[in-house]
Amino acid sequence: MEEIFLDAHARLTTGRAYAKDVRESGFIPAVIYGEGKSAQSIKIAHRQLVQLLHQHGLENLIISVKFVDDAQAKARPCLIKEVQRDPVKEHIVHVDFHEISLTKELKLNIPVVAKGESVGVKQDGGSLEHIMWEIEVSCLPTNIPKEIEVDVTALKIGDDIHVRDLVLPAGVKALTSVDAVVLSVKAPIVEKVAEEAVEGEEKKEPEVIKEKKEVAEEGKEGKAEPAKEKEKK
Repeated sequence: MEEIFLDAHARLTTGRAYAKDVRESGFIPAVIYGEGKSAQSIKIAHRQLVQLLHQHGLENLIISVKFVDDAQAKARPCLIKEVQRDPVKEHIVHVDFHEISLTKELKLNIPVVAKGESVGVKQDGGSLEHIMWEIEVSCLPTNIPKEIEVDVTALKIGDDIHVRDLVLPAGVKALTSVDAVVLSVKAPIVEKVAEEAVEGEEKKEPEVIKEKKEVAEEGKEGKAEPAKEKEKK
């Protein structure tokens, strides 16, 4: 596992006004949370964090937070728990870190990526459906995979890839049900074209409507004319 460092400064003062000053000076307010430890307020360089996220992404990234103000302090391995952004300008305004143990397994969601073009799609016109875009796994922080690749080139129409079919890296165990379908190749959808009436053929009326018409006509024939009013004497 590549060790990624992020410089941090302890932040003794908190509050909105102070946080605003921190941002204006090129830093981002942040907090480190740890199991069994008190939360610690810090500030990190905005430019360094943005560059780090651009190079490595955000998902399941382990960062060693190093305190530059204290040469004796050990770097603290952390996962980014939450990144808060300005709702209008969308720049980062606050970050929450979660300190982890490198010797304790974590539960994480890992993306599943399809590689290649399946036979069922290429030759038979089917479609590859991505049912699950990620699966839950457990592993040590040092074994976290960036993604799980699936070769789909041999898949034919009607073939499925289940969780049990995935090739996981060493030390990684799937927690999602092994019977869950991850990828599937479906047959092409055939549109049914309505048959046009044959020229010259009279269009038949539905039986119910025809019956109603017959009843109505019979009623007309049997209906007596209204009696004339008797002449007054």
